[in-house]
Amino acid sequence: MPRSLSPGQSALLGLIGFAAFIGFWYGLTAAGIMTRQFLPPPWEVLERFVHLLNTRFAGATLLQHLAASFERFAYGFILAAVIGIPLGLLMGWYRLLDQIVTPIFDGLRFIAPIAWVPFAALWFGTGIGGPIMIIFAGAFPPCLINAYRGAKFVEPRLIEAAQMLGTPGRRVVSEVLLPASVPSIISGLRVSAGLGWQSLVGAELIVASAGVGYLMVQGQANMSTETVMSGMIAIGIVGLLLDMALRATERAILRRRGLET
Repeated sequence: MPRSLSPGQSALLGLIGFAAFIGFWYGLTAAGIMTRQFLPPPWEVLERFVHLLNTRFAGATLLQHLAASFERFAYGFILAAVIGIPLGLLMGWYRLLDQIVTPIFDGLRFIAPIAWVPFAALWFGTGIGGPIMIIFAGAFPPCLINAYRGAKFVEPRLIEAAQMLGTPGRRVVSEVLLPASVPSIISGLRVSAGLGWQSLVGAELIVASAGVGYLMVQGQANMSTETVMSGMIAIGIVGLLLDMALRATERAILRRRGLET
């Protein structure tokens, strides 16, 4: 097996890749292959990004737009987790519930979250409800699926031991299936957070009056490519931080269970 890289080596390779990307970007603009209107050089985007942190654009600073976006994301993501995880565990334990829910869920989960935008606009207008609905549509399936899989792959001896002790079904779910499914659930939350964050931005491009997606739309309307790209950078940074936090949580849980060195 190939030798695993140390954290320092991984960071160095990441920096090399980032530098190569910036160099390629600069080369495209310096050589005149892409005009400044369509692809500004890196330093102009960076200047605009810093400017937006302290200056209002489309009614708010970049940080305020991010705060509005993250509030919507938090509501939709938490709602997806609160409903999806218990439902997935219950479906993994109660076969009747599994047979009732699975056909409906399988039909709905293949509908892209962005496809719910027309309904969100009709039902909620530009209020907070529309984006939350779209975030929920993107974040809910991974929460349910991973909780369900985690419950299905619990070691049978744990369930048998609980049943021999006369543990009621609801306590088996909460005290056996849930703890044993935690690694799978955390993995599902990572996927859910990514899809929810992507779905939020798509929703804000259409049905929002504030947020990073709205800022990008207004930047496009003003022919400000630097503003659009600044919004994209902000989206990427927040998404990366979310994933890093969930990965750290996942590693801590696996380490505590002795599943990762």
